[in-house]
Amino acid sequence: MSRIGRMPIAVPAGVTVDIAENNKVTVKGPKGTLERVLPSEMEIKREGEEIIVTRPNDLKKMKSLHGLTRTLINNMVVGVTDGYKKELEVNGVGYRAAKSGNKLTLNLGYSHPVEMIDPEGLESTVDGNKITITGIDKEKVGQYAAEIRDKRRPEPYKGKGIKYADEVIRRKVGKTGKK
Repeated sequence: MSRIGRMPIAVPAGVTVDIAENNKVTVKGPKGTLERVLPSEMEIKREGEEIIVTRPNDLKKMKSLHGLTRTLINNMVVGVTDGYKKELEVNGVGYRAAKSGNKLTLNLGYSHPVEMIDPEGLESTVDGNKITITGIDKEKVGQYAAEIRDKRRPEPYKGKGIKYADEVIRRKVGKTGKK
């Protein structure tokens, strides 16, 4: 049986979880509200201060949906209580990031500055060469961080570009001269 799917989800105080028909789950908490339609095959029950996800049978598809459904609900609960945060670093001579209003302006060695507008529900802050993205939806935070990183990925020779704060770049040795 799925080890992740079997674990109950603890619902902290101040968080309400509503399970409607077709497994439409709405989670309200101090930071906001998230809602998502989950696979209808899974059975989602609230027992006291816990949510338990069970699967109807042991088909491969049901096994894979079991852990996924539990994790998605847990991510919603964590999002409305603590929120999610991703940090990016801008490395390189002349590469810089600036923020004005909800517009993120990146100078990444192109002939023009790259401008990005924060998606709804997300907030980005710039501190020197660090960009921090915060929000309650884990999927949106990760997606926006990935889109920013894609504007100039880190390269292996000098390590220039935008990388995640916890990312390690495999470095390569450059050219060697003649003897």
